Amino acid sequence: MPATQHKDYYATLGIRKTASAEEIRKAFRKLARKYHPDVNPGDKKAEEKFKEISEANDILSDEKKRRIYDQFGFYSDQIDPAAAEAAARAGQGGYPQGGGRGVPFDFGGFDFSEEAAPGTGGGWGSFRDIFSGMFSRERQPRGPQPGTDLEYQVNVDFWTAIRGGTARLEIQRQEVCPACHGRTSTGGSQACPECHGTGQVTQMGGRMKFNIQCPRCGGTGKLQNACPTCHGEGTVFRTEPLEFRIKPGTRDGQRIRLAGKGNAGVNGGGAGDLYLIIRTGSHPVFTRQGDDILITVPVTVSEAALGGRIEVPTIDGRAQLRIPPGTQSGQRLRMRERGVPSAPREGARGDEIVTVEVAVPHLRDERSREILRELAKLNPEDPREAIWAKV
Repeated sequence: MPATQHKDYYATLGIRKTASAEEIRKAFRKLARKYHPDVNPGDKKAEEKFKEISEANDILSDEKKRRIYDQFGFYSDQIDPAAAEAAARAGQGGYPQGGGRGVPFDFGGFDFSEEAAPGTGGGWGSFRDIFSGMFSRERQPRGPQPGTDLEYQVNVDFWTAIRGGTARLEIQRQEVCPACHGRTSTGGSQACPECHGTGQVTQMGGRMKFNIQCPRCGGTGKLQNACPTCHGEGTVFRTEPLEFRIKPGTRDGQRIRLAGKGNAGVNGGGAGDLYLIIRTGSHPVFTRQGDDILITVPVTVSEAALGGRIEVPTIDGRAQLRIPPGTQSGQRLRMRERGVPSAPREGARGDEIVTVEVAVPHLRDERSREILRELAKLNPEDPREAIWAKV
């Protein structure tokens, strides 16, 4: 009789057996981004790899499933966790595998007599009862499985991120198969290739060998003919256009969640969510820092020395900025609430930070040079004096 193949889920995710739940989650997300069908369209190997890591994550991210897998080396949804715990307390180190009604258990090579286990208060008889209870459980149908989430990066231009608007992109997602409506089959059946029509497979657990209900066909020995459209998956990949709203003040790296726009679920499960990671464009004059706008503005020597009012660009157009007398090159002046409207704080707004850059004039005539020489005589202060004092 064919034996089911054991899988090393830890090796599949590239983690240690002692990995924490957070380490499992991070390992799965990293591999999912690499092998997701959206990233590798048409790549069958990547698609198979994605299925493998999804299966490994399903088992290891569930505390009960992982405990059974760690103890027994494999997992099936036919295991009764409560009975398995009881079996462990009765003396079995591993977690037994449950099957369908009437599936025989091979106790060959083991002595389950009262004498073989003295002092156990009921001996191996109670141990056998535990297994019998486990193996008489009916196979429970697999319930609805929610769809997985999707993540896309969206490039948004500088002005749309500031002022808001709409953005468009095409996404590839799993949708319920239109041919079988998610049922995975279209009628008719064939012999199960896993158990060759017997309905049973052999499992090994430590030193023990026993037969269990075939997990692929559920013990029926038959498989329904897979839907030719979705190949038995119940879902198909579709590319669809998507239009979504960008709020004013959306920042670079911000995540937008669109509920129910992820992959379709299986067996009536709800669809996952779609997460959009916003990447905002740059501008040749303005630099955005959070909700603030940074800009460098040149001023003349006389404007810096005498002070005055100059016109500067803002994201709303031109505005007046007061230059204090004696302003130095590199000095930063703040224009309150001339920045970006805040997306998380309604009604709030950032500032515009103006860095002053004093522009040295190019002297074109002797008269200008004479005026500057006269100015130097009237103001003999050495601007480097403070530096020499510290040397």
